[in-house]
Amino acid sequence: MTMTPEAVASTTFADLGVPEFVCNALARRGIERPFEIQAATIADTLAGRDVCGAAPTGSGKTLAFGVPLVALTERGRAHHPRALVLSPTRELADQIADEMSTLSGRTTVEPVYGGVGYGKQIAALKRGVDILVACPGRLEDLMEQGIVRLNEVERVVIDEADRMADMGFMPAVRRILDATTSRQQTVLFSATLDGDVGRLVAEYQNDPVRHEVSVDDADTVPAEHLFWTLGRDERLGVLSEVLRSTWPAIVFCRTRHGADRLAKQLARDGIIAVPIHGGRSQQQRTRALADFTNGHAHALIATDVAARGIHVDGVACVVHFDVPEDHKAYIHRSGRTARAGRGGVVLSFIEPNGKRSARRMQREVGIEAEVTAADPSALSAYQNYSPAPTPAPAHSPAPKGKGAPRNKGGKGPRNAKGGPRRSSPGAARQGAQRQGDSRQGGPRRNGPKAQGRTHRGARPTQHT
Repeated sequence: MTMTPEAVASTTFADLGVPEFVCNALARRGIERPFEIQAATIADTLAGRDVCGAAPTGSGKTLAFGVPLVALTERGRAHHPRALVLSPTRELADQIADEMSTLSGRTTVEPVYGGVGYGKQIAALKRGVDILVACPGRLEDLMEQGIVRLNEVERVVIDEADRMADMGFMPAVRRILDATTSRQQTVLFSATLDGDVGRLVAEYQNDPVRHEVSVDDADTVPAEHLFWTLGRDERLGVLSEVLRSTWPAIVFCRTRHGADRLAKQLARDGIIAVPIHGGRSQQQRTRALADFTNGHAHALIATDVAARGIHVDGVACVVHFDVPEDHKAYIHRSGRTARAGRGGVVLSFIEPNGKRSARRMQREVGIEAEVTAADPSALSAYQNYSPAPTPAPAHSPAPKGKGAPRNKGGKGPRNAKGGPRRSSPGAARQGAQRQGDSRQGGPRRNGPKAQGRTHRGARPTQHT
């Protein structure tokens, strides 16, 4: 089911049945009209229907489920949330919670995920949370400790369901859904609806309404795709030249070690770059993302963990420093630019013997681009004429042991009866989640360059 562009353009959130208090909150943020995926799904979700949505990254999915969830969710009591949003990554969980918290001062939204201490999350659950945004590993851990109970959850949203499948979370997602014994509505968003996602839809949704928004229909400006042949020893010099003029940029490496090494090499060339990947602590990842979004870095150097877990507007350029594993990884990495109505450029470094593989990937993605010699002057339309970034102020070191859960008997929270934390499969799963890097993602097609653009640093997106 789709809406015509004319119908979307004339639709307001009030027309979709969104309560006045939520419409007012959106208006205060300058959001007057819904994107297509929002216009297509919000009315059905408000009506209590199960919804299955397929839409590319950057099309506005967070508000598509966030607006109805805030409008419908009742007050939760201690340890018993009334609505649940499942997210594959910590960064995405944080951003969903931040986005939804702006929609109403009367609704409590809290994220829970691994890689940080338990204290703040446990305290919030004891006070009572209306909408819980959670990564599966930490959520199962808290469930096994008796700290959170899902038997009063009435509405569940599964965001980035295909990413959940890619990261091996589907068994945990099923166990969590089975624990929501009062569940009346299940909403699912995914870039694709086949395989494990299709089976989840069949087993856990009741006659869902399906809505699909293609890349061409989404409220986005297509990115330009460039493929340059470079020897391995040439890549660093060309990348430095690109980043001096075309930033903010996200540069993708295949490994964590490679991302850390590249950030150090760029620093020696005078390029401020911050690494982010699954091997860094949550504090380090949060700091890196803040430095990047606040304009203190030319580039974010990332593994695929950032491909779907970080949503940032204003990214001028995505660079595949290491070629992606497959066409899906290319799609999801590339989706970090040309978001929320802005254009952008996607640049791939191809080794001389990799042209055939590059052309095959182009066919699978559905783009056509000539594989050429490196030409940084081709990026002139995306040049940033702002002053170069300056490093962020030095951060005070965290107190020893901060961020790690502890009690008198050692690490971890105490269980519901006051005893020491039990070792559990959930803890092991959460440890595996912290180590995982994403390798999948949603399509972007070749398109015209954006004109007259001046980037002054990336900023967090309002529509994810």
